[in-house]
Amino acid sequence: MSDILHRSPIEVDTSRDEGLGPVFLIYLHVAACFVSMAYVVQYYAPLLRLTVANSDRLLQAALNVAPFALLTILFALCRFSFGYLVGFYFFTMLMGYFWLLPLSTFAYDHVVAYASAFASGLAFLVPAMLLSVPARQRLVLSETGFRRLLTCILVFAAAVLGVGALYNLKLVSLSDIYSFRNELEFPVWLSYALGVTSNVLLPFAFAFFVVEGAKWRAGLCVLLLAMFYLVTLSKLSLFAPAWLIILAAGSWVFAARTVVTLSLLAPILVGILLARLFDLDVISYQHFIAYFSLVNFRMIALTSSALDFYNDFFAHHDLTYFCQVNVLKSFIDCPYREPLAVVMQKTYGIGYFNASLFATEGIASVGVVLAPLAAVICGLVVAIGNTASSGLSSRFVLLSAGMVPQIFLNVSLTIALVTNGAALLFLLWYITPRHLLGDVKPGLS
Repeated sequence: MSDILHRSPIEVDTSRDEGLGPVFLIYLHVAACFVSMAYVVQYYAPLLRLTVANSDRLLQAALNVAPFALLTILFALCRFSFGYLVGFYFFTMLMGYFWLLPLSTFAYDHVVAYASAFASGLAFLVPAMLLSVPARQRLVLSETGFRRLLTCILVFAAAVLGVGALYNLKLVSLSDIYSFRNELEFPVWLSYALGVTSNVLLPFAFAFFVVEGAKWRAGLCVLLLAMFYLVTLSKLSLFAPAWLIILAAGSWVFAARTVVTLSLLAPILVGILLARLFDLDVISYQHFIAYFSLVNFRMIALTSSALDFYNDFFAHHDLTYFCQVNVLKSFIDCPYREPLAVVMQKTYGIGYFNASLFATEGIASVGVVLAPLAAVICGLVVAIGNTASSGLSSRFVLLSAGMVPQIFLNVSLTIALVTNGAALLFLLWYITPRHLLGDVKPGLS
């Protein structure tokens, strides 16, 4: 165990013979993102305020992405960690922004924005991926206490679902959720409980049951997760069960780093395939766009485009200086009394969407010049997750944090930590007994 805790953060992961697979997949991922964004522009350019992607602009997009794509070396050499998982998703998001930037019709300074985003990405990835101080557990649960905790999580999840059902219980199609979701009103405490339980507690329990081979209990976690959609009408809740099952299956076959790459590459490739089949008149537009709009556009491209909108808005409006954090509104004279998602909807009419820490803690709070400073602080916070999970098996960390990357892409770091429970996940990792889930077996990294 001591050898595991003191491994260098930069070393080729040899615990499972991956050969050149992960490196090749990362390069393929960069190429797939390029093609996917070209299709996104073809179908969503007016909505995203983009110009037509002619050959000159495509070349500029490639030149924009190329320097940042060199950071793939970090993902090729670094061992798996929580920061690796979150970092790869942010790497993909930033690549998308660099690709879109030459096509943006917004009038802010694109050169400064590019430099800021590049520096912010580097400032975040270096501490998030390279810092992992071995955890000295001053508080650790016994095996009996840990198993009781997992039982309490299942009971708590059922109770939260029961209370939530008193406020809302509807089976609504995906296309109709926004007609009903805006009408939902939960008490503040219940909103927190619903988010933390579905995003952290149940995935944490699911991860242990999968690693231990307790299939029925893992199945119960999946069933409870599926029921959260009926209460919250959230897309994340709807797809969480399938997502965790796919990660579990992938981690059974591949090493954790490969699973991380495939978790984005495979969905993107499916969208590209469907787009090509539509081009060839093999499938209908409805069959193509139903998937492409949800995955390639909403899950990937829109998170990248958020940086474009935030750069434009805060180039012409007051910065927040972190006043978007509710607890600070009582102490700071905030120019925005409404959530930023509402402000952006009223300004651009693109729907109520939040943005990642690069947009909120960075662009919105301190501006493009100081955004890299905010990013490095956020990277240090993520590195705390590396420390809290050090010594745990890579498979367990991957599955228990399976929902976290999607959360980080779509909300600020503060909301991800508190409202969605990432800080609680750090605590759970810290108190988890290593003799149950330590990375002591070959093939789990």
